[in-house]
Amino acid sequence: MPRGTNQKFKLCRLAQIMLERTDEDHYITMPEIMSALGEYDITAERRSIYQDLRDLEALGIEVEGEPAGNRYHYHVISRPFELPELKLLVDAIQSSKFITERKTNELIKKLERLLSKYDAMKLQRQVYVSGRIKTMNESIYYTVDAIHNAISENKKIRFQYFQWNIKKEMELRHNGAYYQISPWGLSWDNENYYLVGYDSGAEQIRHYRVDKMLHIQMTEEEREGKRFFKKLDMAEYSRKSFGMFGGEEQGVKLLVENRLAGVIIDRFGKDIMMIPADKENFTVKVDVRVSRQFLGWIFSLGEGVKIISPAEVVEQMQEEIRRLTRQYGLEKNG
Repeated sequence: MPRGTNQKFKLCRLAQIMLERTDEDHYITMPEIMSALGEYDITAERRSIYQDLRDLEALGIEVEGEPAGNRYHYHVISRPFELPELKLLVDAIQSSKFITERKTNELIKKLERLLSKYDAMKLQRQVYVSGRIKTMNESIYYTVDAIHNAISENKKIRFQYFQWNIKKEMELRHNGAYYQISPWGLSWDNENYYLVGYDSGAEQIRHYRVDKMLHIQMTEEEREGKRFFKKLDMAEYSRKSFGMFGGEEQGVKLLVENRLAGVIIDRFGKDIMMIPADKENFTVKVDVRVSRQFLGWIFSLGEGVKIISPAEVVEQMQEEIRRLTRQYGLEKNG
């Protein structure tokens, strides 16, 4: 049998053929394997292919042969990811606000390569998320990578920060001046990525939307703020900051209707202590950063939740109600 022109790629192409054309439900026969290799100008005898199939195990590709009538057929029986796992990853990518539409499609195409062509079609699914808006900042992936590099190198970063104006244009904050921050972690909250770091000028822990950061650079200066972050639980910080808006951290006592127990647990976790107040209500004390966003969350739960202490937070809520009354002219109409 004359040798093909691409014999040196034989094992590589065999692996590609088995991974693309077989899976748990789809098999390939020996004549089909030989024909598929021929498509790449590779010739091979049955005996050598049997050995090659065994050699694929050294590459982490386990192939199994099963009798089918008077011949055998073959398929890959294990992969790094199972189809349900990749479906979860695709769902997460499609529903992630901070991943652009173009990058979403690129990532899914890459994930499809981990499956057979048959299972890859099952990843081409659409996840609908109410009100989903994809970010328009394509550089977010490189920004995240730069932040991780700075953290591992124990260096500060500098970047410009922007906001959208009424003309839908990027508008640099602080007149385009660079922010210089010691990065300590990344947090994913409310579909957005945030950098959590230490601002040595303000002597405060601050956070920034990663998709609004531009021209990020790692500096030669070592990070500061270690003593603050040594005792900071990043997940706890995120949970206490509603929508990652700041505010003074306080212990707030709530009176909650029993039907909303699940809402409280979803937000604050199972470790909170819920004390029965009467047959229909319980009280719970939660540590939060009191901001207008937190008060808005309380508003959204209607009559089912009431702030009962401390007095200054109750007053903040009352002032917010008065502000809304003024804003919507209810005092005049009342």
